[in-house]
Amino acid sequence: MNRIQRFLFTALLSGVMLSSLTGCGDDFVVTTPQGSLTDAAFWQTEADAISASNALYWRKFDNNNMYGRGIMWYINASDDMVTGRADAASARLRDFIADGSESRVRDYYGFAYQKIQYANNILRNVPDMDIRESLKNRILGEAYFSRGYFQLKLAGLYGDHRAGIPIVTEENMEEDFFPRATHVRENYAAAAADLQRASELLPYFTSYSSEDLGRAHKDAANAFLAKTYLYWGQYDDSQWSNAVQAADRVISSPTNRGLINTGTPETDFHSVFWIRNNWSSEYIYSIVSGVQTGSILPGVMLEQVAWGIYNGWGYFHPTLDLYEHFEEGDHRKKATILEFGDEFMFNGQPRRYFSSNSWTGFQFNKYMEGYWEDHSINVNPNGNKPTTNLNIPLMRFAEVVLIKAEALLMQGQNADTEINMIRERAGLAPISNATMDDLKRERRSELAGEFSDRHLDLVRWGDAAEAYARPALGRAHFDTNDPDSGYEIIEAWRARPNFNPSVHHVWPIPTRYVEASGIEQNEGW
Repeated sequence: MNRIQRFLFTALLSGVMLSSLTGCGDDFVVTTPQGSLTDAAFWQTEADAISASNALYWRKFDNNNMYGRGIMWYINASDDMVTGRADAASARLRDFIADGSESRVRDYYGFAYQKIQYANNILRNVPDMDIRESLKNRILGEAYFSRGYFQLKLAGLYGDHRAGIPIVTEENMEEDFFPRATHVRENYAAAAADLQRASELLPYFTSYSSEDLGRAHKDAANAFLAKTYLYWGQYDDSQWSNAVQAADRVISSPTNRGLINTGTPETDFHSVFWIRNNWSSEYIYSIVSGVQTGSILPGVMLEQVAWGIYNGWGYFHPTLDLYEHFEEGDHRKKATILEFGDEFMFNGQPRRYFSSNSWTGFQFNKYMEGYWEDHSINVNPNGNKPTTNLNIPLMRFAEVVLIKAEALLMQGQNADTEINMIRERAGLAPISNATMDDLKRERRSELAGEFSDRHLDLVRWGDAAEAYARPALGRAHFDTNDPDSGYEIIEAWRARPNFNPSVHHVWPIPTRYVEASGIEQNEGW
């Protein structure tokens, strides 16, 4: 357990309320932040500064409403998965009839702004502290990274050409009202400025000791900077070249970031999601997890009650469309999806997959390695908090390569090198003169079931309406307890022709924040 994990676990055990350290609650948009971190008495020592930087990670890694299920409820609207369990709030989101009051997603907006405010407290106070310059730069870099990261996430979910999201900085953080930006371009510009500054201040990942693994680092800042430019590019063509440049800084990093590619496609892709590769060359930024803290996503996607062995939650089942999307010979397919009859290890014993729970006859397989061995080794004994020792990626090297490929194609340039790098690792033949359709296929095959956000991809490509006009299909097996059972094709989720690209390209801002702050709701919701 490194320093980040110990901090999270200690916070949970003690019930510490970090808002008492940060002076910011979830409703910061209504009240002027007050609290001990703004007091001169606190900002004195290196320990104080480190404590403030640790708070940037609290609840980010260890909260169900952030990266347990949290943002996955939005990704669940895509054509890659269906909910998997009866749940009225998530059904309203998936069917684009939400109103912003849905409990499943009402907290992410506030948590994100809470992290922005944690960062603002650091950016206001740390510059004047008499501490080592190297430590000061790192902590300031972490703050810029956190603020830029969450501004990017919020902008993609809630902002468009009609209105961005409120921009809150260390300079205006005590104002009484935070209006929405007039255009989401302003948010991407602000996020880019923060991430650029973070990249200048942060050390490389390889400079961290094992105690500090999981902190923001230079390559992570450049990777999310590239993604910021990618999203910004849909409103400003001049940003594509910036996306390429930021991605290239990661690709050419002296830390030797790269794909796990030993020439064994049968296992190379799958090994990205093995515990021993938590900090591999493919790692850019992940949710640091363990048997006490971290992302519960592995257990959330696990078979409900896991064949009577563990408390799997049984959500987010892959669709038949996703299964059939993979090309013949693509080794990512087996690594991504379990189908009836597939062999795998569970709790130290070989099994063949079957499910009495899956709505589609499939289960995501990417995060299963923690469950392979005896569960006393890599699994949280508390099934109500089903974390494992596997870190869950928020950004991988492969996505950086795909960001560069997409930005090149959008400028009319050749992206064969980048796309074939991804294809080769998967065991596929190279292609020539790759198109945007090729890029879209590779991005879906590579990143399915991850936090990269398939739904936002479909929206920004203009493909969502067509995709959602089709029902989501699955397999209904005649004997759900027999791995060899036959099946029939069924409609696992109805078609959603009501998706309106001029409304549903963004999500409703949670009602509690609209009402409390007086900002306007997104049009049409």
